[in-house]
Amino acid sequence: MKRILSICLLMIPIGLSLPADEVPKPAPFIVAEGLAIKPFATDQLANPSSIDVDDRGRVWVAEALNYRKKIRKEGDRILILEDTDKDGRADLTNVFYQNSDIDGVHGVCALGNMAIVSAPDRILLLTDTDGDDKADEKKLLFMGKVINPLHGQHDHAIHAAMFGPDGRIYFNFGNFNAELRREDGTLVQDIFGHPVNNSRQPYQEGMVIRCELDGSRVEVLGHNFRNNWEVTVDSFGSMWQSDNDNGSSSCRVNFIMEHGNYGYRDEQTGADYQTRRTNMEATMQRRMWHQNDPGVVPNLLITGSGAPTGILVYEGELLPQPFRGQMIHAEPGRNIVWAFPTKQVGAGYSGRITELARNDVDRNYRPSDVSVAPDGSLFIADWFDPVDCCHRTINDAGRIFRVAPPGHQYKIVAYDYQTPAGAVQALRSPNLSARYRAWTALVSMQTNARPILEEMASDPNPRMRARALWLLAALKDGTALAVEMALRDKSDDVRALALRITRRHRLPVEPVVRKLVRDDSALVRRECAISLHRIDTPESVQLWVELATQYDGQDRWYLEALGIGEVGKETACLDSWLKKVGDAWNRKAGRMLIWRSRAPQAATLLARLLLDPAVPTTEHPQLLRALDFHRAEPKQAALTMLLQGDSNRNPATYLEAFQRATPELLKAHPNAITQVESALIASKGTVTFVDLVSRYNRRDLISHLMDMVKSDPEKEAGIRAVGQIIAFQQWDPIWKALADPNRSTPYIKALAYINNQHSKNYLTAVVTNESQPEATRLLAIAAMGQSSTPARELMALVEQNKLPKEFLAPAIRALTLSPGPDTRMYAAEKSDLLVPIKNRWPLEKLLVTTPDITKGFAAFQKGGCIKCHKIGDQGQDFGPALSAIGAKLTSEQLFLSILKPSQTISLGYESISVVTTEGTLYTGFVATETKETLTLRIPGGLQKVIPQQRIDVRKRSKTSLMPVGIDAVLLPQELVNLVGWLKTQQTVKPKE
Repeated sequence: MKRILSICLLMIPIGLSLPADEVPKPAPFIVAEGLAIKPFATDQLANPSSIDVDDRGRVWVAEALNYRKKIRKEGDRILILEDTDKDGRADLTNVFYQNSDIDGVHGVCALGNMAIVSAPDRILLLTDTDGDDKADEKKLLFMGKVINPLHGQHDHAIHAAMFGPDGRIYFNFGNFNAELRREDGTLVQDIFGHPVNNSRQPYQEGMVIRCELDGSRVEVLGHNFRNNWEVTVDSFGSMWQSDNDNGSSSCRVNFIMEHGNYGYRDEQTGADYQTRRTNMEATMQRRMWHQNDPGVVPNLLITGSGAPTGILVYEGELLPQPFRGQMIHAEPGRNIVWAFPTKQVGAGYSGRITELARNDVDRNYRPSDVSVAPDGSLFIADWFDPVDCCHRTINDAGRIFRVAPPGHQYKIVAYDYQTPAGAVQALRSPNLSARYRAWTALVSMQTNARPILEEMASDPNPRMRARALWLLAALKDGTALAVEMALRDKSDDVRALALRITRRHRLPVEPVVRKLVRDDSALVRRECAISLHRIDTPESVQLWVELATQYDGQDRWYLEALGIGEVGKETACLDSWLKKVGDAWNRKAGRMLIWRSRAPQAATLLARLLLDPAVPTTEHPQLLRALDFHRAEPKQAALTMLLQGDSNRNPATYLEAFQRATPELLKAHPNAITQVESALIASKGTVTFVDLVSRYNRRDLISHLMDMVKSDPEKEAGIRAVGQIIAFQQWDPIWKALADPNRSTPYIKALAYINNQHSKNYLTAVVTNESQPEATRLLAIAAMGQSSTPARELMALVEQNKLPKEFLAPAIRALTLSPGPDTRMYAAEKSDLLVPIKNRWPLEKLLVTTPDITKGFAAFQKGGCIKCHKIGDQGQDFGPALSAIGAKLTSEQLFLSILKPSQTISLGYESISVVTTEGTLYTGFVATETKETLTLRIPGGLQKVIPQQRIDVRKRSKTSLMPVGIDAVLLPQELVNLVGWLKTQQTVKPKE
């Protein structure tokens, strides 16, 4: 049963004023049973990106008014909001810090008289030395390097920090922060000596970081995220966070398994999720995160579309039981605050989504963060914007809400940090700031604090026991006692804590693992395996083997923990395990262990499994994919074994091996090329077939390539096939097909995606051939507009008056939708040939015109949207997916996005333009890049691999790849129909 509350809110931020017609009207909130929501602050702040409630009940606000633009030259601010008259509303505002060095600020963490402030490119430690609530000292803890910044900012950069139960600082950053550096400019290295940067040595993309309060002893706890906005740590030391997708309804929640890879990009190559690979995931929600790859930690939960931001674990008792001990999460993209009740399943977790506070009416309600007050109240920061990012309004505002049971008065809890009993009371608080001050107080008391901490370590609540044990371990001579008490605990979370305490204090882990290696709980054994990471001792190997023999062949979390624990001793672990299990190595559990192992000898075992008739062929794709994660020498040895096998027994497997073989290996095994013939023909119709035909110069198979173009002209296989025919310089088959109006259509469609002089010549010949049917010539005109080189030729045809008058409008339409800035600009100058400017409707008229939704998809096709965007199963996966765009944008915002696409470019869709040494222009998104090649995702959902040595000019584009002038391509009513139909595309629920 849910309750609906109506709340009148007036928002007039300091220094700004809102016109009367922009003042938000009362809007109903839907809150969970047993809760009420009330405004705490509505006129004291603007665009809060992060909040933190301190131990005095004051709300610290990171105010990002200058996010993605410069409104306030003095810079963004850190505010302290206080309720001095105890009426539940903030009445006192103090500016703790203001400076342009925190513009676009992402996080604030209040720690007594200090605050850790996270801006996109830095983390500052600000200290108030005289108690006036003003920052007096500033220390730069870390500097980042923002990729593709706008005003020096990017959302996917450094995010908020928090104080953990172990006395350390936790924070994260997204995939547009390239590195971490110290104040003196030196690159940060983690405790293992690895650079903390996006170099795949070994880390890449977004990361979770832990360090001491002074910034020392940096650890990378997880990596390969996209835009992980905030990490939260519970009392057991377990870490949780969400991660944002790229608009494909694949946002996720993760449990952070220390040292885990979370799969946003290919671990070995850095390729994105769309790049073809063996055993590619069937659903987008799994494909986005490379969930079928060995070495990728499973996702806990897929939440679908959205823009996940602030998160915490609620450890208070004021909110109803369903929220206690659970994650609470702000989701501005869906106008909601969620909770994620989880339960342990084996070594991992399962979760579900429940609603805490939603608003379906006020679409400006964009909850950006959550924080817990000392009395257990939940505070929600509301970014307040029509969109969850990018500032769609001119006047900016913000608000803070408080959630508590109905009738609950906000209470300011007073703590006594001078006595052990008072400090322990603060340690029990649901408020993190209070727990920080309790930590520092109790550590300073040392032996005087020990008795009461030992008493608290027997509390009925395991979270209270955990807090006490962390602190007891930090006292002089208290670590051993804390570990021993944790080992005896009935809670598996607390027993796992014994291992975390041991690692925290850098004690030998093997004795503790030995006591837990046969624990009944897979969660505890998971932590045992992780604790063996990079521990290379004979005992650690034997402990790993004992853990591995308990693997059931099903629990992926446990398997990934074993993989993490194997690091640094892979060969010894696998050899010892093989000796232990004997012939049982080829059972399901054994095959999965070999699939996950990075020991060199595992590659040979993979080959043996692939050649074993008893191994189900359904397992072959994952076994083949595992070979890609081995170094060259053992991998090629395994491929030698496969190429000596019978190609007829499993042609698909043989072909996969053949593709991976180096030229040197094939030269040493000439029989392999002979054997591949039958397997090659069996792969006809696939991209693999085209690859092999190209690799081995099989010009005798041109007819098969022609058949592929005919069958799938706008799919990757067909497009690659026509490109390969051109690469072979086999001109005649295509000329003959184009000359026959009954055969030409698929070849024209496929040539549209080929950006070179040859496609230009083919299509131009069709367009200018007066003997061709008009429909065929018009199809070729549309095709010329899809790639830069043919589009420039089409522009020349128009300019030189070489087209019939009736073809001019179709040509300008094609140029309007073309990828090149020069051809688009030319089309804009000629747009009156389509819909004259005087006939185009102003925004006001578009908004009040009734759409015919049944004709919206037709407009989606006519406007060229379908060639770059995907809705459900329709369209191309190139630009942002639009399956939930109707829930994200209002009708007015949709019109503006279509009419002025460069006004706001979706994050992650910043494009680059490349001109090759041959003069060919390619525009697209970087899929992956190495020292040798740059791979671009280009319109049509294709990828173009360009050798670095052939790149003449490369620059980042400041304009959207989405063309301007759609209102010239579509009639006004068609544009209205399109937007009306897009508004029906609401939230997509995940498929898993």
